[in-house]
Amino acid sequence: MTTANRDRIRRITSRQNSLVKDLRRAFHDAELVDGHAAIEGVKVIEEAIRSGLRFKAVFFSDAAESRIEKLLPQISGHAEVIGLPDDIFTSAVATETPQGVAALVRWPEFSLDGVLQKPEPLLIGAMGIQDPGNMGTIIRSAEAFGADAVLLGEKTVSEFNPKVIRASAGSSFRLPTLHVAVARASEMKERGLRIVATSSHKGEPINKVDLTGSLAILVGSEGAGVPRDYMNIADAFIRVPHSERVESLNAAIAASVILYEAQRQRAK
Repeated sequence: MTTANRDRIRRITSRQNSLVKDLRRAFHDAELVDGHAAIEGVKVIEEAIRSGLRFKAVFFSDAAESRIEKLLPQISGHAEVIGLPDDIFTSAVATETPQGVAALVRWPEFSLDGVLQKPEPLLIGAMGIQDPGNMGTIIRSAEAFGADAVLLGEKTVSEFNPKVIRASAGSSFRLPTLHVAVARASEMKERGLRIVATSSHKGEPINKVDLTGSLAILVGSEGAGVPRDYMNIADAFIRVPHSERVESLNAAIAASVILYEAQRQRAK
């Protein structure tokens, strides 16, 4: 390790250190701590760097010393660099077999008002989706297919869940994720946004429905679907046609297919 990198590292051996406690809490509660989210793993941290996020602190376990040379030169000198014994690092992070690198990063601030001011915004809503892998994939697909934001309905997994962040492959750092209760969704309609919801039994095929203009597409969980309160304010219902031999589509796959069709229509 170079002398410059070694000099940046502050060794901590206490589980009660305030930064270690913040990291543990952010991972455990899947929430922001003083505006910072916990992230973990080399690829996730590199995506955070590429996305321009500000680092409050980066943590390396003893076993991950070889990764310091690669990552540290990319991280601002304003960030604290913490070296932790392997057992303390493992106690603070979310995975059972950690890579030995984690960080606290400032989460970008977005607003629904800002998103709605864009010309003909396209929003995808995750309504009651609790699987973090599905949620992260929806966020990733939303960015890939040109959505302006992801709306999170009630009883939806936290966007700060480390599995959501990992599954999003960096899209969480760049695409707005905004909580929207039913009352807020109704207000969006008053501002000219059409709302369409997925429905397996009364939805029209997605290629038969107009998905252009200012639009929010609501996708529910595979089992329960879009909650009734949101269905009651929908302007139209859609479905993804598929073989009758398949009972239903995974929520993330359905959202991805719909987003692709929306992008196709909007590109004409």
